Amino acid sequence: MELNGADIVVRCLAEEGVEHVFGYPGGAVLYIYDAIFKQDKFQHILVRHEQAAVHAADAYSRSSNKVGVCIVTSGPGVTNAVTGIATAYMDSIPMVIISGQVPTAAIGEDAFQECDTVGITRPCVKHNFLVRDVKDLADTIRRAFYIARTGRPGPVLVDIPKDITLTPAKYALPKGEITMRSYAPVNKGHQGQIKKAVQMLLAAERPMIYSGGGVILSNASEELTTLVKQLGAPCTNTLMGLGAFAASERQFVGMPGMHGTYEANMAMQHCDVLLAIGARFDDRVIGNTKHFAQNARKIIHIDIDPSSISKRVRVDVPIVGNVKDVLQELIAQYQVAAETTKPAPIDKWWEQVETWRGKQCLVYANSDEVIKPQYVVEKLCEITGGNAFVTSDVGQHQMWAAQYYRFDKPRRWINSGGLGTMGVGLPYAMGVQMANPGHDVACVTGEASIQMNIQELSTCKQYGLTPKIVCLNNRFLGMVRQWQQIDYGSRYSESYMDSLPDFVKVAEAYGHMGMRIEKPADVEPALREAFKHKDRLVFMDFITDRTENVWPMVKAGRGLTEMLLGSEDL
Repeated sequence: MELNGADIVVRCLAEEGVEHVFGYPGGAVLYIYDAIFKQDKFQHILVRHEQAAVHAADAYSRSSNKVGVCIVTSGPGVTNAVTGIATAYMDSIPMVIISGQVPTAAIGEDAFQECDTVGITRPCVKHNFLVRDVKDLADTIRRAFYIARTGRPGPVLVDIPKDITLTPAKYALPKGEITMRSYAPVNKGHQGQIKKAVQMLLAAERPMIYSGGGVILSNASEELTTLVKQLGAPCTNTLMGLGAFAASERQFVGMPGMHGTYEANMAMQHCDVLLAIGARFDDRVIGNTKHFAQNARKIIHIDIDPSSISKRVRVDVPIVGNVKDVLQELIAQYQVAAETTKPAPIDKWWEQVETWRGKQCLVYANSDEVIKPQYVVEKLCEITGGNAFVTSDVGQHQMWAAQYYRFDKPRRWINSGGLGTMGVGLPYAMGVQMANPGHDVACVTGEASIQMNIQELSTCKQYGLTPKIVCLNNRFLGMVRQWQQIDYGSRYSESYMDSLPDFVKVAEAYGHMGMRIEKPADVEPALREAFKHKDRLVFMDFITDRTENVWPMVKAGRGLTEMLLGSEDL
């Protein structure tokens, strides 16, 4: 059959199984939007800002294991989307972005709403394409989806000039598997390296498992759980890996890193064999690399991306491959080997871990006078049974959500880990709910972050989206204020929110329900009331302690075990 480029785009999306597309129309994509109007294979969600379109598609992918899709127009449409694209790129989220471009003949002539989309996005995408011939359009889109979801996942952008969307071309249903000579990710781990890892783990007297977002991206939570129980070792999940191993399990020692638990950080530093799975030893996890290297230990590193291995920390046994495939083989080999070689005893190691855990580093001083933000998150976890999808923005509230909401399932914790993007919480909640209708969705945010994309309350109203917004309002840029207190002599330069809206009235103006909570005794009743309203978005403005800090804390540039456990350590 013969179709124009716009119809080919829509047909390709449908054939990829796309059910929801987030976007915002503009001149360069009007033919595509005309084709969308005439189809019924997928639903388009009209956001109020292109950044929110990308964030929503990002969270849609994170929470569903599907490739998120968004459409933006040329020029400012693309530049507004860049923050969202970079956010997804840093966290390896599979996504396809369709961007409009000025007509082919006008490229390079500074035409209206023209920008070098390929050049601008090259540093923050896994790959990008500029389609110059309509005959290549269908194959390009198909390749974009393939690249986005295979290997180390990531966002892929397809830039389509307006004339390409109008030009007709022959179209046929795609056949066969996609093969690309220049792109062949390795899925199976090297058998010899896996065997080395097994022998190292059998001999370990102080084993430690350090798992990251790669476990969740490869859907390997079940395999990770099997391996952790098989080894009997303590396990820590990074910020991006929370829920990969259940927080309710005894072997879980909490999150590591800058705001990780004392027991997780101490175990990471003092183990004799560290098994890193789908994690990248980033600065917020291990702190100063020289300090981390002071303690002699053997490191096994499993990752789909060979460039992530020995990038910051030298490892002894690198295993390149898809985490799920490698873990399955590792489990099988360990089981066979353990029948003939008795694993080293680790009872004394556990005694030490329990001693560290005994410090109870997450205990805080609750109050009957002022709302403590940690208490709000604890009650949120209790009321939702730990089963909600929780999105967050970035800052203190993000860390409190990570510390005090006990995630037992993967893909329930949706946040910006790598780029640390404020403003993602609400559009993330939108994307999550579109992908997971009927589930509780909570957006934990702050009074500063929520205002960066607060216009999406309008999108929620239009599409009947009903997340519960938990705003921990301390009238400060909380994490900035905390650093200013600790490192800058309490000089709170531009971190105080001097003029805030009445969030209850703002929520009501958008057609939603608003609540202002000022007393600790009202926290639990407010949360219970909010979650009773299954058919309404409820904005809860919790007026919290302005001086509360996130503890523990490892200051930037310090070693993993050089922790501040509270204000008494300042």
